[in-house]
Amino acid sequence: MALATNGDVYIPYGSEDRKMPKSLVYFTRDLSAQGLRKMVGLVSSALEKKVAVKVHTGEPNGPNIIPREWVKEAIKHKFPEAYIVETNTYYTGDRYTTEQHRKTLEINGWNFAPVDIMDENGIAKLPVKGGHHFTEMAVGKNMLNYTSMLVLTHFKGHVMGGFGGSNKNIGIGCADGRIGKAMIHTTPGQANQWDIANEELMERMTESAKATLDYFAPNIAFVNVLRNMSVSCDCEGVAAEPVVTPNIGILASLDIAAIDWASVDLVLSMPEGYRHALEERMRTRHGFRQLTYMTELGMGSSDYTLLDTDKGEDPSEYETITPQEAVKHVVPFKR
Repeated sequence: MALATNGDVYIPYGSEDRKMPKSLVYFTRDLSAQGLRKMVGLVSSALEKKVAVKVHTGEPNGPNIIPREWVKEAIKHKFPEAYIVETNTYYTGDRYTTEQHRKTLEINGWNFAPVDIMDENGIAKLPVKGGHHFTEMAVGKNMLNYTSMLVLTHFKGHVMGGFGGSNKNIGIGCADGRIGKAMIHTTPGQANQWDIANEELMERMTESAKATLDYFAPNIAFVNVLRNMSVSCDCEGVAAEPVVTPNIGILASLDIAAIDWASVDLVLSMPEGYRHALEERMRTRHGFRQLTYMTELGMGSSDYTLLDTDKGEDPSEYETITPQEAVKHVVPFKR
């Protein structure tokens, strides 16, 4: 398969360059606690024993994170013993140390389930198979206490990554705050903490994600919530750019590559005026390299069957739709 290596080049859905065995991606327009609960249920069969729920819990009073009530409904129904998991940040701020992080968790209402700051007790090194930048990645040590992971992601833009999907959620979010994140973002000896950017950043992030993916596979599942999609990441908190991109829905899959490809496809299938800001953020940061590199590393498929779960109560009644059909309902964003 001839994939472009340029991260500012989007390879459209249906293109010959994306033809691979198809993975299943589920879709609902129901942006609610019930909608999220349904989508988690559709991929919950992959999860067993001690379940970690990797979700971006946000900076203090962050306006765009997945609503806590939705997450509570989804995980308490299927995984009442699950832990929410996070790592400390590489930048200084309100989640830089474990103590600061726990205060922020309290502010944001993440008190309905135990929260494990996975690098609180140090790091573990996981192998990176087939990587060009790393042979191993430093992750929060406590991650090794879990047997399954639900990657519950608020899909949105990102100031350096272009977009943040499931790949970014575990690629950056499971790397520990001092060593792993430095490996991804900083050339040793450089004064600029954020000197690695564009394609190289996407590749390093993706290799980090692959370490976590390989550790949990096949007991790992992915849900992307396409709501309140600022061009800014949730790490910018109340300073995030205002949301202008319409809400779309929720996706679920057992394939990390397919769900992020589908999320981008849905955004870019909207009219130009709706997608412009987020598309520009993805393109100017060369974020599409996340997608092609996941495929090159064998993390999943660039092709998928998109199943509309709003067409029936039973999976046998779901209808196959295109990304264009999935976004016909979108309307201008209103907070």
